[in-house]
Amino acid sequence: MRSSNPVFSRRGFSRDNGYAGFNTAAQAGYAQGNPYAQNPYAQQVQQGAPPQAPAATDRMTMDDVVMRSAFTLGTVAVGAALAWVLLPVSTTSYGLAFGAAIVAMVLALVQSFKRTPSPALILGYAAFEGVFLGVISEMFNSRWSGAPFQAVLGTMAVSAATLLVYKAGWVRVTARYARIGMAIAMAFILVMAVNLLLVAFGVAEDGGLRSFGPLGAIVGIIAIVLGAFFLTLDFKQIEDGIAYGAPRSESWLAAFGLTLTLVWIYVEMLRLVAIFSSND
Repeated sequence: MRSSNPVFSRRGFSRDNGYAGFNTAAQAGYAQGNPYAQNPYAQQVQQGAPPQAPAATDRMTMDDVVMRSAFTLGTVAVGAALAWVLLPVSTTSYGLAFGAAIVAMVLALVQSFKRTPSPALILGYAAFEGVFLGVISEMFNSRWSGAPFQAVLGTMAVSAATLLVYKAGWVRVTARYARIGMAIAMAFILVMAVNLLLVAFGVAEDGGLRSFGPLGAIVGIIAIVLGAFFLTLDFKQIEDGIAYGAPRSESWLAAFGLTLTLVWIYVEMLRLVAIFSSND
């Protein structure tokens, strides 16, 4: 299995190991007693040559992940703020938001299929995603005042709770956990795609499963729970990358994955806030 976010495939999960790790020879010492821990970054030592540990300066650290994530999410925030200020709610702004979303998706897909992380692609995705989020956030705020702020708080709460659950060991990211979760996620995405087609052709009214009624609220809650699931996969990928000596450049992929997941949660939280506000 190679996916740890709602749409895009990233390294970090494979059929060759027991849980979210990396799939080559196990690192000596650290992996002892852990049949799943594997290190793709261990150097290939020629027969008879003494093993050499990779330079510590080339390894990914938590500081690297935090800095790259802050930079990527900051780019999303700046793009959203500029779009909010410069693009008032109108048909034109909706068109620009749709175009920005398409460009962001294309950039994200290109990065997901690349062997190595590209900061330019990742930051480009973040910028265009920010424009999209800025326009739709302003649109929601114009109808449900304060909805974006509540959605941000909700996203932060979900992220903090998921991290707490993960660090406390209440959720163990195993291969089975990842397979079941991804199967549910793919089924959810497929159902949403079918629902979108039914709405587009007028078969389903008022948004179908994505309506602003009780059914839409249930679907939104399921989507947020799936977002929390993706966060646990992201956390495990980061943890393993640091533990098993991933190159520093991998921190960009960690930032990319976290950004994808947090955007997913924010958009669903924004819809959920609007639904509850509409029913007050």
